[in-house]
Amino acid sequence: PIIIHLLSVISQNSAGQFFSSGHTNNWAVLVCTSRFWFNYRHVANTLSVYRSVKRLGIPDSHIVLMLADDMACNHRNPKPATVFSHKNMELNVYGDDVEVDYRGYEVTVENFLRVLTGRLPPSTPRSKRLLSDDRSNILIYLTGHGGNGFLKFQDSEEISNVELADYNELFIIDTCQGASMYERFYSPNIMALASSQVGEDSLSHQPDLAIGVHLMDRYTFYMLEFLEDIHPASKTNMNDLFKVCPKSQCVSTPGHRTDLSPWNAINLTDPSMLFAFLSNAQSVLFCVSKKRCTRTRQLPKPKQKDWHPPDGFILGLWTLILLVFFKTYGIKHLKHIF
Repeated sequence: PIIIHLLSVISQNSAGQFFSSGHTNNWAVLVCTSRFWFNYRHVANTLSVYRSVKRLGIPDSHIVLMLADDMACNHRNPKPATVFSHKNMELNVYGDDVEVDYRGYEVTVENFLRVLTGRLPPSTPRSKRLLSDDRSNILIYLTGHGGNGFLKFQDSEEISNVELADYNELFIIDTCQGASMYERFYSPNIMALASSQVGEDSLSHQPDLAIGVHLMDRYTFYMLEFLEDIHPASKTNMNDLFKVCPKSQCVSTPGHRTDLSPWNAINLTDPSMLFAFLSNAQSVLFCVSKKRCTRTRQLPKPKQKDWHPPDGFILGLWTLILLVFFKTYGIKHLKHIF
């Protein structure tokens, strides 16, 4: 099971004023709270979301990644240094560029809350800090085992819905009895989504016989399918995110709560609301004169894909070079090459 929290650190102004001015940057805090091999899927959940938000433009310098266990190096892993989220085994979500900021027993309730509040020791490096400002948007994603009103950290401690109730957030909660995590919320500026109602379990997905465990959770799997199909210029909106995993796919009953959010009065079909959290789109002010200024979203430039030669290209190229050499100089000059 998993919890995603989209946390918006905003001022006390109205939502309309917030969206019309001042959005500076986006951050992500991605947390896997589970240890042990049978919780492989929770690490895969977190790394898959990590990959998706990076693809949408949030850089590693704005991501705090917390993994309670290292499945890539687990002695039970038949494919060392890899973590897969799909049974076709085509995409290694661990990759070569993963930057883990908190590992193993560093992943605790205390450290998580300290990251959110900024109450860290002075010696804490920048990579372990959430250096957001009052105009930042923050995506907070947690995955692990939960129950009625709590989420477990490493089977040794818990974080409750009361401890999370004071933050100005947009929650997307995918855990067993996920809706219980937002029942106690009372602060303004909170929007919450859950993958399951009180008394329901959130189920795992993608079993793999070779690895011997499930690779993902259902809600995360379908949410990531949704994220993979979007880009900063698409028309996808928050209402689409609400519908990402119907009961026919999740088996559990997803739900959401919007009564505490000022965004409830805003059109949820506006794509800018979704990308205000999930991408690195910046709000930029363009002025053609002192009196004529307009604000627009600046989208990150798409990354160029690495070019790889087709199969047999290098061998064919060397064959062509040797043929030209033999035709020009003959085989007796071959010794000059070596």
